[in-house]
Amino acid sequence: MNKTIKATVVGLTGMLALTACTSAGGSDSKDTLNVVAFSVMEAANEPAFEAFQDTDAGEDIEFAPSYGASGDQSRAVVDGKAADYVHFSLETDMTRLVGEGLVAEDWKEQTSTNGIATSSVVVFVVREGNPLGIDSWDDLVQDDVEVLTPNPGSSGSARWNILAAWAHIVGNGGTEKEAEEYISELLANTPALPASAREATSAFVEGDQDVLLSYENEAILAKQNGEAIDYVVPTDTLLIENPAAITEDAKDGAQDFLDFATSAEGQEIYAGFGFRPVAGVDGVELPEVEGANDPANPFPAPNQLFTIDGDFGGWSVAAEKFFADGEDGEPLGIIPRLIEESGSDAQE
Repeated sequence: MNKTIKATVVGLTGMLALTACTSAGGSDSKDTLNVVAFSVMEAANEPAFEAFQDTDAGEDIEFAPSYGASGDQSRAVVDGKAADYVHFSLETDMTRLVGEGLVAEDWKEQTSTNGIATSSVVVFVVREGNPLGIDSWDDLVQDDVEVLTPNPGSSGSARWNILAAWAHIVGNGGTEKEAEEYISELLANTPALPASAREATSAFVEGDQDVLLSYENEAILAKQNGEAIDYVVPTDTLLIENPAAITEDAKDGAQDFLDFATSAEGQEIYAGFGFRPVAGVDGVELPEVEGANDPANPFPAPNQLFTIDGDFGGWSVAAEKFFADGEDGEPLGIIPRLIEESGSDAQE
């Protein structure tokens, strides 16, 4: 069974197995690694776990995974959730743990990829056949288009989505005022904000909205699972980079798994589920990705690819400017303020 077929089969069948072995507190077995990750990693991690267990380093290792919205998962670890290996949507969810002394300050040096374990881009998920002909950011603010995206208060995916929309305006010569106006129009077309990317995908496939803003890999997984959707990689979009690290008191084997996840073999497994290989990993052979728009070329290059570091000054700047929650009398960030003004239903 080749990697692509095996990855797809596991993606279709592994969900129940993962759910069965997930627990709120994890396991304290010395040979069991507690993996705390953001929701969209659930399907792709199962074959990665199995492949790692076939190596000398992983032969005695078991996994106790937990999945959920990235911000919620990070806060849960701060509150005492057992974790040996953490994999989040956003760097800010990792730096929260650094600030609490739970992850080393030099966590980016734990890998050759500057701490990044998976990557993707923001795409538009549409109904099968794309009946409305959605192909640009401007289409999302038309009066007859209803959009779905997760809640940026809990979901890392939502923050990537919103910043991709912002970059579309500012990165193409618009002003920040024009970007705010665009986001307001987008939110006016977005009546609900599910808590996580996975919940947003489920709501979309079960609902009647026209467009879902999502990770490319999440769209590919939905197609692999037989959902009647297509997706569009817009001509300009944002590079998504998801960090992973081991905790300060991680059990033996956690660093080995991190090394495996960021190796060519690990990246090939994740690529089979629609994740783009991470920069800095050499020798990755791209499989044909079942469920991609073009399985033979699953990762088309957008004309413009914005980045957090290059276009927003890094997450330390972007988080405060766009997503500050207004605690301790501080002003709201741009996005929470616009959501509050829009009246969109944020689902906690």
